Amino acid sequence: MKAFVVDKYKKKGPIRLADMPEPQPDTNDVLVRIHATALNQLDSKLRDGEFKLFLPYRPPFILGHDLAGTVVRVGANVRGFKVGDEVYARPRDHRIGTFAELIAVDAADLALKPASLTMEEAASVPLVGLTAWQALVELGKVQPGQKVFIQAGSGGVGTIAIQLAKHLGATVATTTSAANADLVRSLGADVVIDYKTQDFEQVLSDYDLVLHSQDTTALKKSLKVLKSGGLLVSISGPPTPAFARDLKLNAFLRFVIHMLSRGVRNEARLRCVRYTFLFMRAEGSQLAQIAKLFDEGVIRPVVDKVFPFAQTAEALAYVETGRAKGKVVVKVAD
Repeated sequence: MKAFVVDKYKKKGPIRLADMPEPQPDTNDVLVRIHATALNQLDSKLRDGEFKLFLPYRPPFILGHDLAGTVVRVGANVRGFKVGDEVYARPRDHRIGTFAELIAVDAADLALKPASLTMEEAASVPLVGLTAWQALVELGKVQPGQKVFIQAGSGGVGTIAIQLAKHLGATVATTTSAANADLVRSLGADVVIDYKTQDFEQVLSDYDLVLHSQDTTALKKSLKVLKSGGLLVSISGPPTPAFARDLKLNAFLRFVIHMLSRGVRNEARLRCVRYTFLFMRAEGSQLAQIAKLFDEGVIRPVVDKVFPFAQTAEALAYVETGRAKGKVVVKVAD
């Protein structure tokens, strides 16, 4: 099969179109023919080697974390899917590889595709949808009447998180450029802050939850806008000791992570707020719930561009510019 692979870890390194062996599904797996995939900053970071200490892949490996496609084979133990089903997924770590024509996915990571979405639209959802769900529903337990601040509202996670937070009954604030203000308002943002001309920490106060996705400067400012007992969920770091324990990292890496996050954890304690790091996980049952929200019209996908499969490298370069509105998608097959 055709696939785009990373031959070696290298910052801004190339990805190469190659012939790779077709995956052989295990008894709990589903073999999926991929119709579309989406690109994420996570793909760039993996290629660059930023996560190789705790999330190693042996080159050459296939990149890609999002898929929508059709089931072509099911393992002997699989009961929830059949050949011909249209599905979508974010495969679990160590089993990624959606920049390809085929992939074997653990059935627990898979869900039926939202019927109302095209393959390209559905492929844009899994990673960012799961991130928003796990931040706002699972960790944040957002309730009606609460105030939620979502950074970078026009990005992949932001466009879904704004809509989900509004569905949960929250008042939503976000940052974006003036050019994207109308977009985030159309998604439900109540307070829109132009990050180029305004300092959000001077505008916002007494927020229940912050979904942080930016740099350390924004992280320190975000702690200031939370009310006592509020929660900051970071998807850009630094990771926490709890994260290191969950991954069963060795003592040295646990120590490094402890030191990296010590400052922000101490600052959070001084302000009587909570800090946690989210490295989203694959979860087919959550994708099934998210699919219902799309089919009910509660959430809509935001797709910036769709590239042909042959231009996957160009699509990744476009994502790295940081200018995309919503998600960038690659059409793998008809």
